[in-house]
Amino acid sequence: MCQFEIMRGLLNLVPIPGDYVPEGIYRSAFQPKVFINRGGLMWKAVRERFRRFHVDLNVTQSQIDDGVTKAINVGKALERAYTGTASDTPPVFFVGSWGKGTQLRPSADIDIMANFDWSVYQRFEQRANNKQSQLLQEIRESLAGPYPQTEIRADGQVVVIGFNTITVELVPVFRYPNGQFLMPDSNNGGRWKIVDPFAQIALVERVDAKANGNLRALTKMVKLWNREKRTSLKSFVLELLVAEFMDGYVWATRDYFWYDYFVRDFFQFLRAKSGTYLTIPGTGEAYYVGTDWATRVDTAIENALRACYWEYHDYDVTAGQEWQKIFGPRIPIYTA
Repeated sequence: MCQFEIMRGLLNLVPIPGDYVPEGIYRSAFQPKVFINRGGLMWKAVRERFRRFHVDLNVTQSQIDDGVTKAINVGKALERAYTGTASDTPPVFFVGSWGKGTQLRPSADIDIMANFDWSVYQRFEQRANNKQSQLLQEIRESLAGPYPQTEIRADGQVVVIGFNTITVELVPVFRYPNGQFLMPDSNNGGRWKIVDPFAQIALVERVDAKANGNLRALTKMVKLWNREKRTSLKSFVLELLVAEFMDGYVWATRDYFWYDYFVRDFFQFLRAKSGTYLTIPGTGEAYYVGTDWATRVDTAIENALRACYWEYHDYDVTAGQEWQKIFGPRIPIYTA
């Protein structure tokens, strides 16, 4: 092996008694990394471990086809109900994780927005009380005919269509000339809310391209941690925070060989966001990310430090066990 073939960096290496994490083992992602030649492989399991992990998190083509077909058919049913005819390209589009390409397998739901004519908005504006709830209920009723065996309900900001294989969550919207949308929120008496899903999608697209596809991969891994630990962090919050992290991360373009550092350094970044506000792209809305999840991140950081330490020493099984404390059984222990 060429001495400078792998540039990984100097860990503060001391023996670990029991579960002790060496003081100072965590280094800022922005410190220089110096190669150390131990006369053989180092971090030998990292690339294959995280490659397999990533592949396992991706939705299959059949799952994509199923979700897309169901979403388009819902759009056709709505188009027929409100215009009398249905086209092959109904006015629906994917948002959320499906719109950003960050959906995690298995995907429990698919978020879509349906663009309505402003005449529908004007019709409901003439009504009293919770106009937003009434709109959602009308949409629910319009879908009950085409889907008589499917549970359909209005819930806050969405109409939920509970198919057997995946749930479709539909948000009715009205498009502004600037590309933003007005959507209903029936909570707390009802209100209209301006949203900009394409701004979030554009951010993810830009940073993922800049990071050689690593943004979406890391996002899926972090989402699995979030699912395993059942934190209060919303999916879109994690997507935006991973984008912010990767946009400024010095190693963002590297391959799977660096993913142990990706995970370790992102959790440190995430911990610093506790109690802060996130600015939503497009609308500029300040969203409070909360604090109740911070202790789970502290635990993830400790586990990641141990895992990185053992990866360096090529104790790949021990490292895999530490990763499973973060991600559960879907990240492999054995890579040989």
